[in-house]
Formats: sequence, structure tokens, C-alpha cells
Amino acid sequence: MKRLSFSDTLELEIPSNYQGVERCEIIGQWLSHHTEQENECKDMLKYILHKARELEASDVDMGAPGCANKIWMRVFGKKSPVEDLGQYSILETNALVLSWLSPAQRQRLFMQKSLDFPVAFPIGGAEARFRGTCFFDRNSLGANFRRINDSIMDMESLGIPELIANRMNLRYEKTGLVLITGITGSGKSTTLNAIIDMNNRQNQAHIVSIDSPIEYVHHSKKCLVRHREVGTDVLSFEHGAIESLRQDPDIIVVGEMRDPQTIATVLEITDSGHKAFTTLHTSSAIDSIHRIVAEFPTDSQERVRNRLADVLTVCMSQKLVPTVDGKLVLAKEILSVDSSIKAAIRNKNIGEIYQMMTEGRKAGMVTLEQDLKTLNQKGLISPQTAINFSNNKKRMHQLMTTL
Repeated sequence: MKRLSFSDTLELEIPSNYQGVERCEIIGQWLSHHTEQENECKDMLKYILHKARELEASDVDMGAPGCANKIWMRVFGKKSPVEDLGQYSILETNALVLSWLSPAQRQRLFMQKSLDFPVAFPIGGAEARFRGTCFFDRNSLGANFRRINDSIMDMESLGIPELIANRMNLRYEKTGLVLITGITGSGKSTTLNAIIDMNNRQNQAHIVSIDSPIEYVHHSKKCLVRHREVGTDVLSFEHGAIESLRQDPDIIVVGEMRDPQTIATVLEITDSGHKAFTTLHTSSAIDSIHRIVAEFPTDSQERVRNRLADVLTVCMSQKLVPTVDGKLVLAKEILSVDSSIKAAIRNKNIGEIYQMMTEGRKAGMVTLEQDLKTLNQKGLISPQTAINFSNNKKRMHQLMTTL
């Protein structure tokens, strides 16, 4: 891969003592005054991201010293440099990233030292979409690009039982909080988009989605769908959720619960009679309950626990697990809240919930360990992988040794 044609020229424009934000400010200003070179950067970034689509990479990383002048990609869970893309200097990767940002986005990046932004461009009659995140690493600009799937998976292909899908469907339950949880890169957005699409196709209603940034764009089908992007259309997830109450919504989607204020707001809007979907960075249903309650001061936790017991309907925790053929498969844990689980949450008997999930298959519930065992029995994953990705390894060992 050839270098940018203007790299040496641009290098001369930057004082040698300028680093970090100051260096990026000059690069951004220079690109704004040299449209042809800015377009060259955009074309090169598109080429790299197109390569990611060809390789079925989930993520692309570039820039800052850690990347060692290479482009890194995560393909089926494994991250490594893509050697045939060649090498890029820090100045070049700075220019590639900054070329895609508007002047306003650049200013937010320089002020906040981090920025989430959407990347979309036409390709082969379709649209390629990525979620970009840029940040400073050792006083240099680095970036990650998360590939957004071209198509939406349906609930059946995700292995979500019909009983649980119905609880997520406005047709069957008009209110309640649905949590989709997992670590970064566990497919939460894919699941959330499948749920939104199901409701969009089956209900005549209004969906307001607050995103950071907007990833998959849902066009209005039976539902009126509005997307509001944090930083562009709305100040924060919290503000977006509060404002949505004045927009006559039936379903409110909050991209992520990042702080106590947003959690409190999501609980409030659900308690007011709306259906809400959101995500959380936790690895199990029980961890999700503990995490939500622990975000608040001790004197507020009982009130939060009672409100959570009132509004929570489904919590689905998930992981992407490597298969025997080197790909990835979804492993999930599903909690469907009934009166017994509500009582356990209110009475601080959270530890009892795992056993309720174990015995709750008729209600569509499953523990992560049970689902991993099923994947192993189907020949999709190895026994060792099942153990490695389980939350409760003792229980996993017990399950693997029983028929």
C-alpha cells in the first residue's frame, strides 16, 4: 500500500515541538485548506475499511505508538496486524482519522480527548457502516472502527426462545425494561437491533432510539423510528431519555447505561409506563442486578432495588465464543422476571436467582453454563472452550460430566 502523497509536505508544516492536540489541530486545519489531499485520506480510509469487510473483521485499529505503524484487525475474535496493508506513520493515521471528522467533531475531540462518530459510505450498491472511536494514546491520536453488520439478524437465528421474544415485543407486553448485557464486542448491538427490527415490523408504534453514535439505521416500517445521536442531536443518554418522554414514544432505546444518572432515568421512564431497551457492560444476569444497585449510594439502594424489581422483565447476557472451525457463536444467559424473581430482588436474595434460571427452561430461561453445554453437545465448541467462557467454572465442570 502506497503512502499518502503529501506526507512529507505536511510534516514540514508542523513545528517539531508540537505534539498531541496541537499537532492534530494543525493537521486538521491543513486538511481543511487542501480538499484534494483530504479526499485522498478519505479514500484511503475507505480502502482500509473495505478490506476489513472482505476479511469479515469486527474491528480495525490504527494510529498511536501501540499499533507500531500497522493496521490491526480482529477477525473471528483474534486481533493481529494486516501485513499486506503496509505501514503508516503516526502523521498519516492522524490525517486518515481527522479527514473524516467535521470541524465541530474535531473541536469536541480536542476538548474531550475522545470522540465517538459514525462512518458510512456507499459500496457495491449497499452502505458500509462503522462506529468510529478516536482517542489519545501517549500523546498521539489512535482510533478504532467497529464494523456494523449490513443486515439485521432475526430473533430465531439468535436462538432467542419465542417466549422471551414475546416479552420483548410491544404486541405482547406494553411496558418493562429489557437489558442486553455483555463485555465490549459480545454482540449486544446485533441483538438490540434484532429486537428493534422485530418491533418495527410487527407493531404500529413510535420508537425513539438514543445512540452514541448511530450504528444501524432503522427505517420506519410499521413503526415511526427516530434516531437521536449523542453529541449531535442530544447532549447525553440521560437528556435524550428524558426528552423522549415528551415525544409520544411507545419504545425508548437507550444505547448504553453508562452512569447512575442514566440508570435512574431509564428506571424512571420504564416505571412511567413505557417499554425500554438498553445495554450494560456486565457478564451475567446476577452481575447486572448487583451493578445497577451498587451504582447508587447506600441510602438509595433499597428504593432502586424495589424499582428495578418492578420494571425489569428480561435480562439477556451474552458472549461470542470461538467455534471448532475458527469462527464465533453466540452463547447467552436469559433471565425472565416473574413474581419469584421480583421477590428475590426486593429481599436481597440475588443468589437464589441462578437456581431459578437453572430450573426455568419452560419459561425460556437458561444459564450461560447450560447454553455452553448445549453448544458443546451440538459440536460447535470444544469442552475446554465451554469451561473457559463460563462464569461459574465449578458448575460448568459438573454439567460437562453429567449426561
